[in-house]
Parts: sequence; structure tokens; C-alpha cells
Amino acid sequence: MSRKREAEGSSEQRLCTHLGPAPFDSDKAAAIERESQDYSIKITLDMARSGLSPRKVRVYADGIYDLFHQGHARQLMQAKNVFGPRTEVYLLVGCTSDELTNKRKGKTVMSEEERYEAIRHCRYVDEVVRDAPWECDDDFLSFHKIDFVAHDEAPYVTESGSDVYAALKEKGMFVATQRT
Repeated sequence: MSRKREAEGSSEQRLCTHLGPAPFDSDKAAAIERESQDYSIKITLDMARSGLSPRKVRVYADGIYDLFHQGHARQLMQAKNVFGPRTEVYLLVGCTSDELTNKRKGKTVMSEEERYEAIRHCRYVDEVVRDAPWECDDDFLSFHKIDFVAHDEAPYVTESGSDVYAALKEKGMFVATQRT
């Protein structure tokens, strides 16, 4: 590291080490990564923002990602970098199935397999969760060892009229991205 960077206290820029598409959550590589993380260590927003997390911070972003485009890529870039350069973020991206998407939002142009593949090839993505739920319950968060969920702040209303992300916001597990 140069003396100038040492004096400024900046860290080396992380290099992208992806040599292929991101694994699916059911792949062995994803399971090994998930099991290597000590989820008993609760990462707070302050820890993540200050770069003092004792392990990778697992951030989850979700969506439909039909006709994957630069706005989607920007959303995922924001989620990957939400805590700045001193915090290592492992980005999990959930994509809903055709069945759930058709039920909640309507038909897509791309099939779920095409949408999964498009997401896997985005440089910011570390892992893809297929057939993602519309809402993240505690079992889902615990299984995937998710520390934070990243999404824009607009309320996403359920059939009952409540915000999909309300419980996560109350628990301090929600981080906002800008709508792109």
C-alpha cells in the first residue's frame, strides 16, 4: 500500500474474483460458504457501516428481474456496496418463480430459468436464490444466514395491506437502496 493511502487510512480496493457465474443457493459452493459463517455473531448496522464486522456481511436483495437491465445491475451494485469499501459484503440475490410472479404481478417476458441465469452473470452477485419467497420470514433469513435485506424504501404492500419489509425495518435488518 502506498504511503499516501496509509496516511489517508483507505483500504486496498477489493478485486472481483468471480471466474464464472455465481452459484445457486443449492450448489455445494454456496452451502460451504453459508456454513463457514458464524451466524451467532449478530452484525449490527453500526458494525457493518464502520467496517468492524468480524465476518462477511450477508446482504440479500430480491426481485423479479424480468428483462435484466442496467437499472437492475445498479440496484445490485448498490446492495453490494451499501456499507462502503471497508466491509466485505456477500450478496445473495433472490428471484421469484414464474408461478409466484404470475400470481402477484402478472406474466414475465423471460422464463424463471432465463432470469436466474441473467442474475448469475452479474458481477456483483455472489449467490442466487431460486424460487425466492415474496416475503422473508425468520426461517428463510436464518437458513441463508442473512444479516440485512436491501431494497428501495417504497412500501411493497401485501394482500393484507402491510409493507413486505416492515418487520425487517423494525428489526434493523433493512438497508435502503435508491430506485434505479
